[in-house]
Amino acid sequence: MNHLRLAAATAAILVSAIVSVPAGAQAPSPQELQRGKDFMQKSMGMMKPELLEKAKALPPEIQQFLLKIAIKHSRHSNTLTMRQAMQEILADYQAVAGAIATDNGELAADAARRIADHRLPRGGMLPYLPLEKINARDLGVLPAMEDAVEGSARRLAAAADKGDMVMAAQQFGTMTSGCVACHAHFRGQPGVSPHIK
Repeated sequence: MNHLRLAAATAAILVSAIVSVPAGAQAPSPQELQRGKDFMQKSMGMMKPELLEKAKALPPEIQQFLLKIAIKHSRHSNTLTMRQAMQEILADYQAVAGAIATDNGELAADAARRIADHRLPRGGMLPYLPLEKINARDLGVLPAMEDAVEGSARRLAAAADKGDMVMAAQQFGTMTSGCVACHAHFRGQPGVSPHIK
């Protein structure tokens, strides 16, 4: 029970921190704020003590960023793992590539928007990262990676809506670079076996 109270208190602090929105930025609606708060509380309630301790020790700017992501993403899963969420992103990524190659702006824009608002996995992102990477230095790269991937996906969608497939293709390249950089930083090469010399 103390674990749940602690998670709720931490999430409340995070929510109050994000309410102070920088000038020019659009404040989240009450519904978006509640959705983010609920997701954060639920996610923190699922964390084992060692992960929760590391999450609570993150600097406020990283905690605010994680809450911003929870607010911005309207699709949250109660069952999907990070790998399954990434499979959905890959399907949309492949749809964008095919749409750009065939000058199908509508498909490119729709699939890019799904990438930008990809489903968040059960428990959020932190449980799927290596425990030793839950620190200020390693997570400090997330805002730049988020802009490279999700920001580029939104810019790609806007270009595709206008029929500017050259700009859409350029944004696709930036988005791809962001995906590769994030995977290299947090995941490494998938499927590597510790049983091979």
